[in-house]
Amino acid sequence: MEKEAPLPPRITVGFVSLGCAKNLVDSQLMAGNLVAEKIGLAPSPDGADVVIVNTCSFIGDARDESRDEILRALELKAAGRCRAVAVAGCLPQRYRDTIQQEFPDVDAFVGLDELNDIAGIVNRLVAGDRGILDVSEFPERLYEPRVPGLVFTKGAYAYLKIAEGCSHRCAFCAIPSIRGDYRSRPIGSIVAEAEAILAQGFGELTVVSQDSTAYGRDLKNGSDLAALLRALDGIGGKFWIRVLYVYPSLITDPLLETMASLDRVCNYIDVPIQHSHPDILRAMNRPSTAGHVDALAERIRRFMPDVALRTTCITGFPGETEEHFAHLLAHVEAAAYDHLGAFAYSPEEGTHGARLPERPDPAVAEERRSRLMLAQQRIVAGKAAALVGTRTEFLLEQPLDRKGRHWIARSMRFAPEVDGVVELSTRKVRRRGEFVEATYLEPDGYDMLAAE
Repeated sequence: MEKEAPLPPRITVGFVSLGCAKNLVDSQLMAGNLVAEKIGLAPSPDGADVVIVNTCSFIGDARDESRDEILRALELKAAGRCRAVAVAGCLPQRYRDTIQQEFPDVDAFVGLDELNDIAGIVNRLVAGDRGILDVSEFPERLYEPRVPGLVFTKGAYAYLKIAEGCSHRCAFCAIPSIRGDYRSRPIGSIVAEAEAILAQGFGELTVVSQDSTAYGRDLKNGSDLAALLRALDGIGGKFWIRVLYVYPSLITDPLLETMASLDRVCNYIDVPIQHSHPDILRAMNRPSTAGHVDALAERIRRFMPDVALRTTCITGFPGETEEHFAHLLAHVEAAAYDHLGAFAYSPEEGTHGARLPERPDPAVAEERRSRLMLAQQRIVAGKAAALVGTRTEFLLEQPLDRKGRHWIARSMRFAPEVDGVVELSTRKVRRRGEFVEATYLEPDGYDMLAAE
């Protein structure tokens, strides 16, 4: 009997995924397309046939990180530890006309509208094709995952991207020019993906888009975020739903009523205000938020008294005076946000803000950011002290010992990756993804200690 010919070795791809949660979902999407086309996923870039660097270009630090990772992948290729390097996502999308000149040794550049073509591009690279530039001028596509349950997060949560792009035109932000206008996925497809994720034992669905409160407005069929949350809540079973990135002027009372009424929806809202003074909000091209920011925290807490509020602020935006900053500082102290991130303004090319005059000196912007964070540290310390001795539910994420009795965990108050965590001791052996009732013991900086 003749021996069967051996099967050719399977092509493998290693990922480097950079940037935000939405970018991680894009990496999952590409990986799902590869898996569907019988292309393997390597545990790391080192030794894979093809390395894909999925990049971010939102701000300067993100671009620097992306460029560093591209150069690191090219070093792997030069050392013979991979055969080709592809660069995908926001960096080639934003710099499609110059990216090949900057990185002549990269073998393929893949834009945001071309992510679904990744399997064909990988096959072309393995066959020896080089110099590929597959980047459309302006993204318009909306993707559905071919492998809905494929998740790259390491904890007990999974990101659920409900839309792509952004239709706001904030003066400091380049995202609409990179990712296109806002476009929502249908509720049915989102629920189907959520069901596939939850079937694997994940304990939290973290809903993300550039502005989740804008969900459904483009569909013109009555869909909105409240309807989506009701549909997700109807799946059944034990899990949390967390909503990230909501726009201040689009937070309606019916939405708050819905969030407060659904047991699976976390009493947690991430609402980036960016600033509080009407003059600066108008300069940021966010005039619709000016009449909402001052009373926002109080209004949300009327519906959800135990809500955890997160926000982000920018200091040093063009035109900001010390009086404007004092207004922001007073607002932050009065609103007492549970979590806050602050950034010193950095002009982004192609944005309206980069052309505005009277930009404060970068050192002034950084000094104001530091003052804001010092005020926030005092707020966080007070809130942490108030939590000591209270009992609540926690989601177990990562074991800290081999016995399964000491864990990195989160309560509903802490979003993954951006907020603090809880080090939690359990009475018996537990498993990742379990929910346990436990008591806060003491603060540990921005983190907490707790015990079952």
